[in-house]
Amino acid sequence: MEGLFETTKPSNEPVKSYAPGTPERAELKKRLAEMSGTQIEIPIIIGGKEVKTGKMGECRMPHKHSHLLGTFHKASAEQVEQAIAAAREARKDWANRPWQERAAVFLRAADLLAGPYRQTLNAATMLAQSKTAHQAEIDAACELIDFFRFNVYYMQKVYSEQPDSGAGIWNMLDHRPLEGFVFAVTPFNFASIAGNLPTAPALMGCTVVWKPASTAVYTAHYIMELLEAAGLPPGVINMVPGTGGQVGKPALTHPELAGIHFTGSTATFQSMWRTVGENIANYHAYPRIVGETGGKDFVVVHPSAEPKSVATALVRGAFEYQGQKCSAASRAYVPKSLWQDVKDFMAADMAEIKMGDPADFSNFMTAVIDKAAFNTITSYIDHAKQASDAEVVLGGEYDDSEGYFVKPTVIQAKDPKYRSMQEEIFGPVLTVYVYEDADYEKALDLCNETSPYALTGAIFARERKAIHLATSKLRDAAGNFYINDKPTGAVVGQQPFGGARASGTNDKAGSFLNLIRWISPRTIKETFVPATDFRYPFMAE
Repeated sequence: MEGLFETTKPSNEPVKSYAPGTPERAELKKRLAEMSGTQIEIPIIIGGKEVKTGKMGECRMPHKHSHLLGTFHKASAEQVEQAIAAAREARKDWANRPWQERAAVFLRAADLLAGPYRQTLNAATMLAQSKTAHQAEIDAACELIDFFRFNVYYMQKVYSEQPDSGAGIWNMLDHRPLEGFVFAVTPFNFASIAGNLPTAPALMGCTVVWKPASTAVYTAHYIMELLEAAGLPPGVINMVPGTGGQVGKPALTHPELAGIHFTGSTATFQSMWRTVGENIANYHAYPRIVGETGGKDFVVVHPSAEPKSVATALVRGAFEYQGQKCSAASRAYVPKSLWQDVKDFMAADMAEIKMGDPADFSNFMTAVIDKAAFNTITSYIDHAKQASDAEVVLGGEYDDSEGYFVKPTVIQAKDPKYRSMQEEIFGPVLTVYVYEDADYEKALDLCNETSPYALTGAIFARERKAIHLATSKLRDAAGNFYINDKPTGAVVGQQPFGGARASGTNDKAGSFLNLIRWISPRTIKETFVPATDFRYPFMAE
């Protein structure tokens, strides 16, 4: 089949409202009831085949931890070796297929997810990761659909990058997939990330060993079903859930490791990088390391800002999905002249926030992911209650008797370097430092210097000079920077996502910048009329 094939630039998938009376609301409610009433057994997927080890893990509802959704088989080093072998075998065909054939698989996956699979993925994300209908829709449906479609569009742009050619020669770039396998390690908090991390390298011709988070295997199972329904060949992506030691170590030390696509904690990513460094002489090629590792995301408020807008951004930015977003607003610098108004507006909003089962669509918040997260988050709240240099000014209650519920909490820090101004909590806890109005520039410096992270951040101001100063001073403090908006909600194709410093390698998921990490270009030069004399003209008398 010959032709210069291309796809048109996609539009972002429209977000459905799930308002009362809408068909999507009825469809989702029905699917929630069906799936919550059924327990499933999730196999390992290697080379397109189900593998069962009998070493079981559990999938439970965080908001009702007595409810078992299903069980999953855990992989060990033996299954990892099998998955690598399957990826090696699949690469022989997949890496050499015309790009449009690979693209067609993921474009079909996008259409399937936009249609018959939409409420299955949404319901899975709500049940297993405790997202509200809106949070599931923007994540498991819309963002993952956008990743599939926009990645195909950006792949074309990568392939179209070709060198100039002089007279008598033709220069070409062959954008080869990486030689070996890519190890994709995905987090619990976004189904879209769980879907994108293995599929972005696969789109570029790589084959993948995928380790989903143990607390999100339930959703990963349905993503794998979607990809198989879209026609993904066996062995291109192999799903091997399990512990980091059982799955991560044999994958990371394998000589054929070609790349790592990771989202998770900074400590885990640093450990993985350390393992790669210790084994660097054993690899067939230097592995590509791509990671996004969280943040301590900021909102800096100038005295010219409008207090109600600030309060709304803080409530949404800090407490949507229980603050379990690497982009969540986690620290804020508020001028003294605005703090009382901002706090009062936040208190009024927080008093109206309902939390509980995501199947109740009136809830704005649900549970945090598991007991370990609950314990970590509440330890910060308890510390603030006892601290002399901080106090809990709003919220602070929690209860894990039925589900892992932590109410939205605001800590006011007297010390700008108080621990919850610096450390990632990954829960519905916002820490505020109140500064003197005249010290705006000092507040910007504090923001830049206090935390090791640099993922997202925001400035609220009406004065243009203040916005310019913040944009300049905080240039390195955030990979995604927002002006008069909350620091969450990046949209594929509009705000490529990623940060630097302790927040990762800033390879911008949802852009061509990420895709070029999964290729190793080969330069080809063809000379049409080769030389037949070794001598050059300058040698003549």
